Amino acid sequence: MKVGIDKLGFFVPSTFVDMRDLAEARNVDPAKFQIGIGQDEMAVNPATQDIITFAANAAASILTDEDKETIDMVIVGTESSLDESKASAVVVHDLLGIQPFARSIEMKEACYATTAGLALARDHVLLNPEAKVLVIASDIAKYGLNTGGEPTQGAGSVAMLITANPKIMTLNNDNVALTQDIYDFWRPFGQAYPTVDGKFSNETYIDAFAKIWKEYSRRTSLHFEDFAALAFHTPYTKMGKKALLPMLEIEKPANAEELMEQFERGIVYNRRVGNLYTGSLYLSLISLLENSDKLNAGQRIGLFSYGSGTVAEFFSGELVEGYEKHLLKVEHQSMLDARNRLSIPEYETMFNEYLDLNHNISFSDDTAYSVSEVVDNHRKYKKI
Repeated sequence: MKVGIDKLGFFVPSTFVDMRDLAEARNVDPAKFQIGIGQDEMAVNPATQDIITFAANAAASILTDEDKETIDMVIVGTESSLDESKASAVVVHDLLGIQPFARSIEMKEACYATTAGLALARDHVLLNPEAKVLVIASDIAKYGLNTGGEPTQGAGSVAMLITANPKIMTLNNDNVALTQDIYDFWRPFGQAYPTVDGKFSNETYIDAFAKIWKEYSRRTSLHFEDFAALAFHTPYTKMGKKALLPMLEIEKPANAEELMEQFERGIVYNRRVGNLYTGSLYLSLISLLENSDKLNAGQRIGLFSYGSGTVAEFFSGELVEGYEKHLLKVEHQSMLDARNRLSIPEYETMFNEYLDLNHNISFSDDTAYSVSEVVDNHRKYKKI
């Protein structure tokens, strides 16, 4: 029995910052952002939208009523949790109206957690062929105004429905993981923004990919030529390229060129959204599938997942016949194109807004799922 991704979608808030505007406001050359780190736009959310509303909006775009009656597990991967005890998945489960006898959990390990959730979902369906598992990556990447990390911010969510006999991509049982106790990025309790050792974090990412690829190749006897494309976790789009290029130096030029061409297809959406933390790899996968015209059923796609701290994993999937018919390319591109471009003062005002849980207050937000009010120290959400 084959298990994998049956449905796939993403959601980002309706406002963004153009990186040229940000560069001008920060007195830097726009090329530093657009070429140096490979970002053109950055998703920004109002306070009435959070990881729960992102997750619900992303999942709602792919689920049918029949799905909601048969999903028996909801997994949310995030490093932007709203509560140290209650899982965001519990709220998402309620907002979506999923049948009550479903396990709902939240997973955390920096940007890696959704990959662990995906493996758990695959194994669950292998044991329970009639089951469906909703796996969601949802995050808000914030580093503070006028900081080194500011141009690598972003916000949004990716939702995946994992089933037997999937329509988009089967998941292979070839995962290889790497764990190293390294402080390249961390955010202790009470610290509003992460602490990042940027140069060290880049080096750790590149080193992790080299190590894990070597071990993966040793275990599976697979080589780069066996892959039609590779998708990477992309805290900024240039990061994946920095890891991949050195590894391709000994490859045949035609093979290396093809993989790099596909890499570019896999960052089209990421360039317009920014860093989704746990969702960045899976947004890259969506971008690859929806923007490449050279992929075919049966081809193998490699995925590199990375979470600072660190846990990394490499695994693969194979495209299913007719996969392209089940993508949401038109909807996704329309969503990105319909967003409102913020001025820098508007962005800075929105950045500094937050919900004060100590005061009861109501809100108005046209987004399908959003925070509707704060009552008795907790958020209440608008349902559709």
